[in-house]
Amino acid sequence: QVQLVESGGGLVQAGGSLRLSCAASVRTFNRYLMGWFRQAPGKEREFVAAIGLLGFTTNYAESVKGRFTISRDNAKNMVYLQMNSLEPEDTAVYYCAADGTLGRTPQTMGVSGPDYWGQGTQVTVSS
Repeated sequence: QVQLVESGGGLVQAGGSLRLSCAASVRTFNRYLMGWFRQAPGKEREFVAAIGLLGFTTNYAESVKGRFTISRDNAKNMVYLQMNSLEPEDTAVYYCAADGTLGRTPQTMGVSGPDYWGQGTQVTVSS
């Protein structure tokens, strides 16, 4: 069983930055591909970013490339999402997710893949 707890969401003006954190309570954290997803009101949940087991490989949705950076600290069981140049379109509930599927990579992580989800943290970007 893996428990994920997100933090760091809030209200920010367009062009601003936020850093989301996700704490994982699991002994084998480095066996899980980690990702961030988001869901805006009235829309389906969508992939944002993913990071490989050791943090060397990453993948991003086209809409956030160059603005968001995912990272992980396996010693602390933490994953982060640094969000810069935020836009009103980034407004959503952001979810941390863990995927333990053998062979899955950041490039193949999708909404149906993760085994565990956090409760979400709200990010609101005002124009």
